Amino acid sequence: MSARPIRSVTEILGLLSRGRFAERLDEELEKCISALENLPEEKGSASIDITLTLNFQSGRLDIRPKVSGKLPKEKAFSDTPFWTLDGALSVQHPSQIDMFAGPRDATERREREAV
Repeated sequence: MSARPIRSVTEILGLLSRGRFAERLDEELEKCISALENLPEEKGSASIDITLTLNFQSGRLDIRPKVSGKLPKEKAFSDTPFWTLDGALSVQHPSQIDMFAGPRDATERREREAV
């Protein structure tokens, strides 16, 4: 019985560490896809690096696989503007009126203008 030669990298990847390396690659791919799908900007990139170290001695070739992934960086939170107001903070600019507080009493404004 003669040995069957292997010349395909994809076949070698499936044989490394008795298939556990391919399973680890699948897990890394799943993590990258999940991280990309959950990006708030719906845009980003990830990478999976595969290193195969080949050691040869006296007709024997040992292949040591390594996988590492680089997930997209989380974007920092953006600034939220606040204004100081009587020793406290407010999200409303002091020189602007609040358009969403509802209708205001017109008589109150006339009284303020009269003073």
